[in-house]
Amino acid sequence: MPKDMNTDIPDANVSRRTLMTTTAAASGGLLLGFALPSLTAEDKLMAAVPKATDINAFVRIDPDNTITVLTGKTEMGQGNLTGIAMLVAEELEADWSAIKVETAPSLPQYGSMITGGSSSITSTFEPLRKAGAAAREMLRQAAAAKWKVNPADTRAENGVVYHNASKRKASYGELAPAAAKLAVPADIFLKDPKAWKLIGKPNKRLDAPSKTDGTAVYGIDTQVPGMLIGSVRHCPTFGGKLAAVDEAPAMAIKGVSHVVKLENAVVVLANNYWTAQRGLESLRPEWDLGEHASANEATISKALDNGLKNTAEGPKAGDVDAALAGAAKTVTASYEVPYLSHSPMEPMNATVWVQADKVDVWASIQAQTRAQNLVAAALKIEPAKVMVYTAQLGGGFGRRLQADYIVEAALVSKAVGKPVKLVWSREEDTRHSLYRPRAKVTFKGGVDKAGKPVAMKVAMAEHSVVGSTIRANLPQRIPEIPGLASGWMKGDAYNVPNMAFTYADTPLAVPVGAWRSVQFSHNGFFGESMIDELAHLAGKDPLQFRIENATNPRYIALLEKVRDMSGWGARKLPQGHGLGVAMVESFGSIVAEVAEVSVKGKDVKLQNVWCAIDCGLAVFPDGVIHQMESCITYGLSAAFFGQITIDKGGVQQSNFDGYDMVRIGQAPNVEVAIINSGAKMGGAGEPGLPPVAPALANAIFAAAGERVRTLPLVKSGWRPV
Repeated sequence: MPKDMNTDIPDANVSRRTLMTTTAAASGGLLLGFALPSLTAEDKLMAAVPKATDINAFVRIDPDNTITVLTGKTEMGQGNLTGIAMLVAEELEADWSAIKVETAPSLPQYGSMITGGSSSITSTFEPLRKAGAAAREMLRQAAAAKWKVNPADTRAENGVVYHNASKRKASYGELAPAAAKLAVPADIFLKDPKAWKLIGKPNKRLDAPSKTDGTAVYGIDTQVPGMLIGSVRHCPTFGGKLAAVDEAPAMAIKGVSHVVKLENAVVVLANNYWTAQRGLESLRPEWDLGEHASANEATISKALDNGLKNTAEGPKAGDVDAALAGAAKTVTASYEVPYLSHSPMEPMNATVWVQADKVDVWASIQAQTRAQNLVAAALKIEPAKVMVYTAQLGGGFGRRLQADYIVEAALVSKAVGKPVKLVWSREEDTRHSLYRPRAKVTFKGGVDKAGKPVAMKVAMAEHSVVGSTIRANLPQRIPEIPGLASGWMKGDAYNVPNMAFTYADTPLAVPVGAWRSVQFSHNGFFGESMIDELAHLAGKDPLQFRIENATNPRYIALLEKVRDMSGWGARKLPQGHGLGVAMVESFGSIVAEVAEVSVKGKDVKLQNVWCAIDCGLAVFPDGVIHQMESCITYGLSAAFFGQITIDKGGVQQSNFDGYDMVRIGQAPNVEVAIINSGAKMGGAGEPGLPPVAPALANAIFAAAGERVRTLPLVKSGWRPV
């Protein structure tokens, strides 16, 4: 595995200098702070993220025995906050029923706050455990001092410190005030993994009850006294601006209070959303459509085709042209993927109150520090005056790494002098996102007489994301960036002795950003489809071909696992059924998946998906399984339906009627297996997605004999049933 693909936990050696204690002012309890490492390499590749700095988080123990873990990470459905709490509770020997976890506000002690790159658990694994262990030892010392005994004669268990000889005991809540006055232990010892009670064990999600009974608070639920609610309409073209608007029709509607003009949008404020929306619909804005008003599918496709003719040299090994010339068989193909929308169920929204001396922000956000800095820049104030409070997210998928919707709310609040909740309609959310890049690839590969792969030659043109995908203007970085280059062009996944990769970054009008699994989502489709083509060119079983040519024992173990799970080669498939396999390494984890489909004409029934993940260690196994299931469903939706198309300088789709999802009746049965290999820990929120599309496409080929090289599948007539 290449070094750049590791999401190794950074140096997390926590000493006394990185731990501190204070008395919790409100409760007299223990407040323990600890330093977390800077963001991993994967985090740094996320689009437009400020340079990572150390993140600080805190453990609070209150007199009522409640233990609250405050973290700089965001809960957006992936279950990471439960895993984070498990890390602390394990070493703290806490009563799990007394544990709470919260996303902290954007105070300086929490450093750069961001949730992305599937790194929440990997980046906090050791520091959080050490923080829990430090608190445990301080509580034991406090008890020993109270009872005048040796701390070594005490033990901590389930939120209580015991002295067995005298049969005395004291709860953490009782001991917290005294523990807060003690120095942090110089040496912090962590539990032997064999003694773990929580880490790696099944557990209940801490956020499940509130999401079940409806008490969970999302950004869109925010209520601030005296706030106005706004609805927004943006210029329909990329880069266009608002030219003029007659406010009178909206202001004539009862309940409408303001019409606010922004550079590229108009906002109507009212006492409720629907009134604001009615007011917005009454307006007829005049737009300056800008220089990109003529952009459409044809112009974008032509730009990518031109890019393919002018690619820059990237990673290479051996003499590809000579190897292809001497190959027994060769195959040539072209692949293409479209723009994709994030389309979280909770559309973009933010509540902002701009006051004379401070700005309060309540939002569903993945990158709090970025929001803080951008709001401050827009208002021309110091970032320290902006406080971001994070609600739960109704989906993020990378869209909420951006803060455009928050900046808009801040500008509107400043304009009217009141707190404002700005809510984007589904149509605005679909038409004004930052989309997964569009890309085209040409491929030529060859095998020898024995069916061994001898060469692969790939050219790629992509509308890329700065910092998250390969860029031709930074060729020296290409080998360092995960994805097609490192996983394929250096031969790391499979043993292909001669490889060459060229790349063109194609500037286009469409705004792009990080989409769930970023570059791996499309590079996985390209790469695992290409290796499947080589397998069939060689007349080999596609799964066995991968096993025979895999370069890493972890790859082989995963492929063998999904082979056994799916009964690949061990059972006779019904007529019209097919199995497809794919394996992609991303965010430090490796995932292999087998899809089973049945095909009748162009109708495709998704029968089963078997998934095996090696993330090194699954801290919260239930959460890992949930994320694999989530990734598979999200990825299947994109593979079948997902496409954002452009006409007249803007997005044609507006809602789920034009940007469809796999429904319950269309979804396959999903079975997930976790391999705890002991390798460096990887993430789980995104790695399950990249193998889905190629596994599905390869299964359709196996069932119907037709190779899928362009997504979405509906574009070539395939329909899920």
